[in-house]
Amino acid sequence: MANANATQNVAKKESKLPTIALETMEMDASSGLENISQDDLATPRLKVLMQLSPELEEFENAKAGMIFNTVTNDLYDGSKGIRVLPCAYQRQYVEWADRGQGSGAPINVFDASSDILTKTTRDDNNKDRLENGNYVETCGNHYVLLVSDDGDATPALITMKATQLKKSRKWNSMLLNLKLKGKNGLFTPPSYSHYYNLKTVKEGNDKGNWYGWEISREDTLQDANLYSMAKAFAESVSKGEVKVKYEQEAATSEQTPF
Repeated sequence: MANANATQNVAKKESKLPTIALETMEMDASSGLENISQDDLATPRLKVLMQLSPELEEFENAKAGMIFNTVTNDLYDGSKGIRVLPCAYQRQYVEWADRGQGSGAPINVFDASSDILTKTTRDDNNKDRLENGNYVETCGNHYVLLVSDDGDATPALITMKATQLKKSRKWNSMLLNLKLKGKNGLFTPPSYSHYYNLKTVKEGNDKGNWYGWEISREDTLQDANLYSMAKAFAESVSKGEVKVKYEQEAATSEQTPF
C-alpha cells in the first residue's frame, strides 16, 4: 500500500511540473547547435530498392521498386513517386576497387573536368577499368528538395549511374530546354522553377531486370519560401559546402545495375 501511495504522490508531483511555452523555445532558437557545420550533416540519399538491396531484409515493408530515404528510413511507393525540386547537378567519376578487395571507400573521386575515362578500357561487364585493376563509375548527382504532401521540404541527393545515366541526361535536357516568357522575351528559368515527379519503373536487358527512374515535369513552383530554400541549397552546392559521401554505397554498388 505504501508503494501505491508513493506512486500516486509521484504522479501528482509530475502533473504539477511547469510546461515550456513555445515562446521560450523560440527565444533559445538554435541553442546547442552552434558548432554543427555542413561537414557534420548527412544529406539524405533517395535510392531505388532492388531485389538484392539489404533494406529489404532490414525493413519489414520494404519492397523492390520502392524509393528509400537513407537518413530518415522513409519508404515511398515507387509507382506513385516522389515530388522534388531540382536545385543543382554535378557529374563525378568515382574510382573503386572490386568489392571485397578494398576498404569499401572510394579510391578517388574526380570532378567533371577530369580525363580519367580516357585512361580506362571497357571490360566484359561494361565496367571502365584502369590499368591498376580498379574501375571508374560515372555518377550524375542531382541535388533536390524532397517536397512532402503537406509542403514541407528537405534537401536530398539522387545519384544516377550506369543504365540510369540516360535518365540523368534526359532530366538535364528537360531543365535546359524549358523556356518561360518574361518582359524581355524567352528565358531559361532556374532548375527549381518547377516540381518534378520521380517514379520507378521495371526495366531490363539480356543481363537481368531492375527498377529505374521515370521523370516528368509537374506544375510551376508558387511558394516563395520554397523558392528561397531551393535557391539557398543550390548556392551551397555551388560553393562546395555540400559533399557527396560515397562510402555509404560502396558495399552495394556492384549489386545494382545503377
